Amino acid sequence: MFKKLFTKQKKLSEEEEEKLESDWYDEKSQLMESILGIEHDMVMHALIPYEIGGSLDLYYFPRGIKGTAIATKELAHACRESSSNNTFTKYELVMFTSENLNLDNANDTNTAFGSAHQNICSILNPIANYSEQATLDLNETCEFPTDMEDIGGKCLIFSNYGKIQNKQGFGLLLIIEIFHSEMKYAMDFGGSKLITLLKESNIYPYSDLNRDPVA
Repeated sequence: MFKKLFTKQKKLSEEEEEKLESDWYDEKSQLMESILGIEHDMVMHALIPYEIGGSLDLYYFPRGIKGTAIATKELAHACRESSSNNTFTKYELVMFTSENLNLDNANDTNTAFGSAHQNICSILNPIANYSEQATLDLNETCEFPTDMEDIGGKCLIFSNYGKIQNKQGFGLLLIIEIFHSEMKYAMDFGGSKLITLLKESNIYPYSDLNRDPVA
């Protein structure tokens, strides 16, 4: 009679976890640069860390496609549960504005970049929180409740901005702000068809709404 053998998983020490997380952060940063281009050397750090209830740190990628990509780095972890969906084992969020990076104007909503930056910040933080509790799948849409301050009624669609072939199953989940009419189109005909329209109109992957709806 054979006995089943069970291997007890060794519990990592705090130092070992910190080393794994640090190594993964470096690897993740390189993977993100392979998709978004070289990262800017300035980071917008939150006054209160995200992991204890504060806001996200924001990372900027202005050297890829036209405009600026703004991404997170606090959702995909090495040693603890990460935001995930049916495509990504773990992911970070990214949004784009067609405006060129100008961090001097980041908090000035009277400027084009400042207005776009504030809008993206207001979306990324609640979606990051939501992603830790719910599955955000590709081509799905989302509408914020109308009573939410600043973002009430805003509509979004999620897309794959790059699943990298790596053992972690890591990728970037793109968020695009869309018009209500576009969201209705996605609900009626499918999110993938709206994504196709956005690409054909050269709007994808940007969230700027200073444009005409494609549907």
